[in-house]
Amino acid sequence: MTDTLIVGGGITGLATAWFLRRRGIAATVLEGSGEPGGTVRTAIRAGFTVDTGPTSTLSRGGALEELIAGVELRDDVVEADRRAPRYIVKGDRLIPLPATLSDFLSTPLFTTRAKLRLLAEPFRRRAREEESIAQFTRRRIGPQFLDWAVDPFVSGVYAGDPERLSVRAAVPRLYALEARYGSLFVGALAGLFRGESGGAQPRGRLISFRRGMQTLPNAIARALGPSLRLNTTVGAIARSGAQWIARAPHAEYRAANLILAVPAHRAAELLAPIDAAVARELSAIAYPPVASIALGFARKQIGHTLDGFGALLPRRLQRETLGVIFASTLFAGRAPPDRVLLTAFIGGSRNPSAGDLDEPELVQRVLSDLRQLLAIDGAPMFQNVTRWRHAIPQYELGHDARIDRIDDALTKHPGLHLRGNWRGGVSLADCVSSADGLARTVKNT
Repeated sequence: MTDTLIVGGGITGLATAWFLRRRGIAATVLEGSGEPGGTVRTAIRAGFTVDTGPTSTLSRGGALEELIAGVELRDDVVEADRRAPRYIVKGDRLIPLPATLSDFLSTPLFTTRAKLRLLAEPFRRRAREEESIAQFTRRRIGPQFLDWAVDPFVSGVYAGDPERLSVRAAVPRLYALEARYGSLFVGALAGLFRGESGGAQPRGRLISFRRGMQTLPNAIARALGPSLRLNTTVGAIARSGAQWIARAPHAEYRAANLILAVPAHRAAELLAPIDAAVARELSAIAYPPVASIALGFARKQIGHTLDGFGALLPRRLQRETLGVIFASTLFAGRAPPDRVLLTAFIGGSRNPSAGDLDEPELVQRVLSDLRQLLAIDGAPMFQNVTRWRHAIPQYELGHDARIDRIDDALTKHPGLHLRGNWRGGVSLADCVSSADGLARTVKNT
């Protein structure tokens, strides 16, 4: 008998099992699909290495680096060039996001009036109630920064709507600066004086792996060995005495601890017969659909230098594509010689109906948005479309209060834990950190 059952073999479930094992706690992971990793997927086709889910993650050390070292992947890590620009599309131009004060003063992204408005930022009042990202941005730094910086950032990270996402839940570092210092600028300066990275922007290494992001879950799966049961779909859970039971079609698993490391809507299905209130809270977390469109070209077909991370397309442009990553620039080896790989995203809260389009139509809409911007000549020589019906959980207004209510309710169910990217951050690194934190609280039996 195992000490702990984990339902879900995505990155959260796998990492939790690995950290538990490091603490001497046996865990069995039950995964319904035939592959580990959840949405962390890599396809290698026609010489192109395509990450169809997350394409990278930001490492700031800690749990993620411990995990990478523990599964012997340090030599497989590739890091993006920190100096590479990030572009914002305005009009028909790709404009680098300012990286220095000099860049900021000269950038055409914002008017002189908008730049001068920042001088008053330290004197803006604090919020008296929970705000959306849009409300927070307009109040502190003005609408132009919302339109041409924050809105595209939100689309790139959450595929979400800044009018609905909670600044406290979705961008906690930004919210914390005002909460502690009353000003974003003052908080950033205080961080610099303390020798910290400071500021609202995350700092760290943007990393992937030589053969794509799925390298990590595959390595964890090898380390777990027979403790990972693939093609094992849990249809129901139950409590019997001091044990939790997970029922699969051909087996029943028992343990004192049960961790549901699955999307919120899936956890809601399993919990509905046990705690209807928690199930309702989980069901309320939105997951808009997103399509990932990988396009391969001969290098000579693209007129743009592709010298950065990629480009984000603000809502103000009224284009359907959320953004495009210059995948073969970001990490070497993603395309064959004299070829380039672009990965575009469409859908999200901005355009949820995009998930219903067929593949040729999705490709054509992305090409329509990008052809002039990147000076694309002709059709792609390679394409790969992946639809995620439930893509990225939305940390909307009231999200933190919802998590508090869920945690309060779970005190009635000893040994039951819920984890996933619907809490604690949506990135792969966030999920690994959450897994490490949970593993430190699970009791050995």
